[in-house]
Amino acid sequence: MLCVLLLDQWSKIWVKTHMALHENIRITDWFYILFTENRGMAFGMELVDKYLLTGFRILAVCLLVWYLWRLIQKGEKIGYLICIALITAGALGNIIDCIFYGVFFNAPAPPYVAHFVGWGYGYDVLMRGRVVDMLYFPLVSWDWPSWMPVLGGEHFIFFSPIFNLADSAISCGVAALIVFYHERFQR
Repeated sequence: MLCVLLLDQWSKIWVKTHMALHENIRITDWFYILFTENRGMAFGMELVDKYLLTGFRILAVCLLVWYLWRLIQKGEKIGYLICIALITAGALGNIIDCIFYGVFFNAPAPPYVAHFVGWGYGYDVLMRGRVVDMLYFPLVSWDWPSWMPVLGGEHFIFFSPIFNLADSAISCGVAALIVFYHERFQR
C-alpha cells in the first residue's frame, strides 16, 4: 500500500514541477504523459461542493483503513487484502492532492511549471486542491463519416480519459475484487 502511495505522489509531484499544464510527452503513438488537473470527481465532474467531496473521501478512506485493519486481524487471504489495499492507497493518493496541493503549490500559466510555495501562498486553500492526472492512452482515433446522423463529422478517440496511478490502483483493485472475489458480494 505504501509503495503505491509513494509512487503515485512521486509521479504527480514530478509532473507538476517539471511540466506546464497541458504539456505532453509522447512515449508512443498510443501513450502520452499529458499533464492535466481535475477539480472534481472522476472525469472532472463537479456535482457537489469541493469541501463536501473531500470530506466524503476522507470518511471513505478512514472506513477502508478500518476495514483493512479488521481483515488483517481476522487473518484474511492475501489476495483480498491486496485488492482492498490498492483501493485504499489509490483513494488516499487522490485525497492528498485535494487536501494539500492547493496550499503547497502555485498555479502558473503555461508555459511555466508549478513549484512548492510556503503555507498560504498556494493557488487555493486547504481541502480545495486539484488532483493531478497524467496518463493518456489514445489507442485509436477516427472521424465519423459526415453522412452519419448525430455523430457525423465528429472526431472520436477511443479511450480518451486521462488518469493517474492512484486511479489505476483503485480500478485494478475493484476489477480484481469483481473477477476473483465476486462470490463474497452475492451473499
